[in-house]
Amino acid sequence: MMIEATNLTKDFKIPIVKDGFMNKVKSLFARDYIIKHAVDNISFHIDEGELVGYVGPNGAGKSTTIKMLSGILSPTSGSILVDGIIPYENRTANAMKIGVVFGQRSQLYWDLPMKDTFLLHKKMYEIEDGKFKRNVKLFIDIMQMEKFVDQPIRQLSLGQKMRANIALSLLHEPKIVYLDEPTIGLDIVAKNRIRECIREINRQSHTTFILTSHDMDDIEQVCNRLIMINHGVICYNGALSDFTNEFGDSYRIVARLGSASVVEHACMTVEVHDEFVYTISCKKTLVPVAEAVSWLTSHYDVREISIQESDVESILRDLYERSECSL
Repeated sequence: MMIEATNLTKDFKIPIVKDGFMNKVKSLFARDYIIKHAVDNISFHIDEGELVGYVGPNGAGKSTTIKMLSGILSPTSGSILVDGIIPYENRTANAMKIGVVFGQRSQLYWDLPMKDTFLLHKKMYEIEDGKFKRNVKLFIDIMQMEKFVDQPIRQLSLGQKMRANIALSLLHEPKIVYLDEPTIGLDIVAKNRIRECIREINRQSHTTFILTSHDMDDIEQVCNRLIMINHGVICYNGALSDFTNEFGDSYRIVARLGSASVVEHACMTVEVHDEFVYTISCKKTLVPVAEAVSWLTSHYDVREISIQESDVESILRDLYERSECSL
């Protein structure tokens, strides 16, 4: 087992700020606090070589969890083992086993070319010469960076910098890599290249990846397992393929009819129609797909019909919205 988190909790004390001069003076001597449960008694384990998507809305507890796993934060209670190491007690040993990429922060040096940054990383992690040369060539080839490896970082595009950051995090051959929004702000081509790189490194080295992203294409194209957290609590932990079956209770029918019609059914909702093409929303619990198709074809002149199952993004959006309404 590569990562094991048991009853993990992280609380933050947030000071209560009151208006008025005297209240501000009093707060210098005695301050009231509220406790925010950023991560609330969660447990999970991740095996070697898994590709795990760790998702949730803003403020759900994703980044707090990653910071505890990487040793930056200590939990309020509970325990963590990362490849047999307690990360917040053995930060140096833990750092040798992990790679971290934050989409909003760069590990690169602005005025240095990428190859010089790699050399600095070699010294920091004491990477032996043969391994260093082999890995630099491997990542330059996989991520197609040969054209800009000698350019100063300040001259690179956002996508080129992100590829360089990911390569840098992998140079010392970590067993685990945490990727926090690695494709944020990138174009379609750059996103696809990074996703292919992650899959290839995982295939070649059996590296464990934990990916947090609001781009569900990242999750669907890279990960085979999903952990969903909201308000500090894990809502789902299982195979990505099972997620849509468990939570995707709706589907859409797109039907082209032979003539303009009024489509009315107690369990179907016409979302939009353009001339003779109708998009109809249905709930599986109210009307199964086969029953809906049979009803349409028996009541209308259906020329073409297709079924659109809910994708991960639409299911997550619906779950987030329901959660906000319950606050």
